[in-house]
This record gives sequence, C-alpha cells and structure tokens, in this order.
Amino acid sequence: MKKRKMKTSDFYYDLPSELIAQTPIEPRDHSRLLVYDKQSKSVEHRHFYDIVDYLHKGDVLVVNNTKVLPARIYGHKEGTGGKIEFLLLKRLDLTHWEVILKPGRIAKVGSVFCFGDKLKAKVERIGEDGSRIVEFIYDGVFETVLAEIGEMPLPPYIKEKLSDKTRYNTVYSKIDGSAAAPTAGLHFTKELIEKLKLKGVEFTEVLLHVGLGTFRPVKADDIKDHHMHSEYYEVSKQSADIINRAKQEGRRIICVGTTSVRTLESAADKQGRLTECKGNTEIFIYPPYKFKVVDCLITNFHLPESTLIMLVSALCSREEILSVYKTAVEEKYRFFSFGDAMMITNGK
Repeated sequence: MKKRKMKTSDFYYDLPSELIAQTPIEPRDHSRLLVYDKQSKSVEHRHFYDIVDYLHKGDVLVVNNTKVLPARIYGHKEGTGGKIEFLLLKRLDLTHWEVILKPGRIAKVGSVFCFGDKLKAKVERIGEDGSRIVEFIYDGVFETVLAEIGEMPLPPYIKEKLSDKTRYNTVYSKIDGSAAAPTAGLHFTKELIEKLKLKGVEFTEVLLHVGLGTFRPVKADDIKDHHMHSEYYEVSKQSADIINRAKQEGRRIICVGTTSVRTLESAADKQGRLTECKGNTEIFIYPPYKFKVVDCLITNFHLPESTLIMLVSALCSREEILSVYKTAVEEKYRFFSFGDAMMITNGK
C-alpha cells in the first residue's frame, strides 16, 4: 500500500488571535509551561520556573547563543527622498548584507539609501526571491551604528512596540547575527540557570544565526517540495566533547529551541557523533525523522503549517502534537515568540 504524501495542511490547527502573545511576561521565567511526556502521553500544566523538577543531574541543556541585531532600519532614497524600510537578514562580509526591503519598486540596482547621517546602503544585486544584496557605507563600528538607529525585528504578528530591546534576546546571547530570536530561550533567567547548574544540569552553547526563512510560510502543498533557507551555524570542540560524552554515558541531550535541534542534527555524523564544525544548513526536519542526537526539547508554541511545528511533530508524532496544541488552546496558553513554553520529555 502506497504511503500518503504528507501535506502542509496536515499541520494546521485553529488558533484564536487573542492567544497570540503581544508582550513578554515579567519576570521571564513566570511564563506557563506545558510538559508533554511522550512515553506516558501525559500532559502537565506548570510554570517555567518549575522546569527544575523535570531536569536531572547529568542532563545536558543545549542553548543557542546567537544575538538578535536591531536589524530593522528606516531611511530614504538619495535624490528622491522616497521612504524605505530595510530588514537585515544575513551578513555576507564586512560591508555586504542580504536584506529584504519595502517598497521594492524604488530599490533597483545602483540605488543608494540614507539612514540618518551615519549610514548609507547601495543596492548591488537583486536575489531570485526579491531580496537585495547591499553594500553598507559607514564610519566606525557597524554594530554601534545599528544599535543607535535600528529597531528589533519583531515578527509581523506582534503589533505592540517593544519598550526594552533586551527582551528579544536571551540572557546568554553573545554573538550578533540573527534576524529573529531563538525564542524558547527567552524564558530563562540568570538565577534559574544557576539553580539548574547547582542541581547538576550541564549547559553548553552552539550557534545558529536565525534567518527569516525559518518563519516563512510553507507554500508547497507537499511538504517535501518546500526548500529551507540557509542559516549559518557553529559547534565548538568543547560543546561537541560535552555532548558526545553525555551520549556515550546515556545522559539526556535536551535542546532549548528548534534552532539548537537543527544545529546538532546538521552537525552530527550518521552515528550521532559531533566534531568541531561550522557551515550553513538547510536541514528540514519533519515526520518521520530519526534523531541522531536530540532526546528532548524545550520550545514555544509555533505557527500552524510552519516548518517549526513540523520539526516538533517529528519528536513524537503529528497527531500527538496537534492534540497537545488543542489542549494548549483550550487552556488559553499564550502562543508564538513572546508566548508560553512547552517541554517534550521522554519519561526518564
């Protein structure tokens, strides 16, 4: 019997708009936490600070230490004064970036745009998807200029302005380069991390610069026809050694966020071993997928029909995740980037 193709519509669920979180919870770790045990199929409703009860001595928590740039900038076209909005996607070298912008009609090759008196950008070429490759012209340090003029690139479903820029970054963010936050990590406070370390939970960092491709809708009817955008990642020797040793000793590898999952599964060899590496990944994880490294996941609630809900479904099953999401809707959890958290555990 031929297996039915998995369609994008198979990952749809109904979400009332009032459940889309517009502002972050304060303090960070007071968001709610839904715990799903994929062995017993049980659901528990807690708060994020209760995650201490579900993590054990020897567990390895893998976090993504990327930092979101204030990557949305507003300016005007040199000569005509036409208004423009840039969203920086990916740094290509010291001065060149891939950006998306609007309105695109005024951003032809050769166009120059001014952002205040400290930054200019010249369009060098147009990508197949409508993105632009631009050269930035500035004095001093680019990140310093950007910090002065840029806004945090919040997703379009968040309508509220963010009063504190730091709230769209994790407390352990270090390396500039993301166009969006690895949002599962937003729930951690420095105090909670210390509490977990005292319990014997081991933390290790990887890097994946989150691009908007992760959040773009899947337009293909058959999910196998969807192409993921490339994202840059790094795994250090220290992190590889920590994870390899834990796997060898039968300890759990628990990823904080789908970006950490994609990093480990991209970097691992067929036996699930890691080595120091860096590169670009287009990995697209959906059911059925055999995980090489990852045992458990801490994540947020994701958009219907997104690549993220497909990845989460691969950890257990599509039917289980849709059932859990239905429960989360009924219990009025807060969804998406500033929403509540979910932990998928394995009964250990």
